[in-house]
Amino acid sequence: MIEARRLHILRAVADHRTVTAAAAALYLTPSAVSQQLTALEQETGHKLVERGAKGVRLTAAGEILLAHTNAVLAQLERAEAELAAYSTGEAGTVTLASFATGIGLVVGPALAHLARTAPGIRVRVHDAEGDASLPMLLDRRIDVAVAVEYRGAPGADDDRITRVPLYAEPFDAVLPTGHRLAGADRVPLADLAKDTWIGPYPGNPCHDVVVLACENAGFPPQFDHSSDDFRAVVALASAGAGVALVPRSALRGVELAGVAVRPIDGVAPTRRVFAAVRRGAGEHPLIRPVLDALRQAAR
Repeated sequence: MIEARRLHILRAVADHRTVTAAAAALYLTPSAVSQQLTALEQETGHKLVERGAKGVRLTAAGEILLAHTNAVLAQLERAEAELAAYSTGEAGTVTLASFATGIGLVVGPALAHLARTAPGIRVRVHDAEGDASLPMLLDRRIDVAVAVEYRGAPGADDDRITRVPLYAEPFDAVLPTGHRLAGADRVPLADLAKDTWIGPYPGNPCHDVVVLACENAGFPPQFDHSSDDFRAVVALASAGAGVALVPRSALRGVELAGVAVRPIDGVAPTRRVFAAVRRGAGEHPLIRPVLDALRQAAR
């Protein structure tokens, strides 16, 4: 008989690629993870992982078991959802992670809606960048992730999660008021090829969006200044330190003195935001109202 908790460990190792990282995500010691993997190999009669200089990878047998693991864990999520529904599930705590702008734009209004319509549901919110919340979700540290599309993100067909589209928004050019294009109605991205750039750090999904947009326009952006705080990005642009692309909602409430905000000419880079839950958990009586409230806030 294969124990479900060992399947959780196998998936964590597959996601994180090292025993140490998987152990940290699961709040276990590396030795405990190794022991559970060994026990799982004994249960299945197959070698499931191979350790190398660059970490751990699954064997062919491990990949087969991982495919079944995703289905089994999703079914267990459904079972928990149905049991919770059976016992009414009208009160409890849901843990949610979102990037800061998403908290202001949809999470805050969703919480206000839930306070009126489902007062027994308490939502605990964590501020996490759009690329950090999905690993937190898969590691079962949170119940709902509000995340953004980025290179390497689990796709809509990923059998570990269910995604709920929320909204999409364009990036606008933020230019110092003395910039040669500050008076233009729209800014051709290619015309910023020789400018100094300000933007998020590599690894931030918005960094990927900006780099990809610039590459599609025919040039790699030269980042001289980096910050994940868009207020800081705007302040640097206001000081004449460079140009930037910023998601439109991130400019709400930001002091824009000293900068010109202009739409991009042509197809603008876009931030696509979605909510995600582990596959099978979407009908949980605590989680479903949270997803519904997020959808309503996004509308």
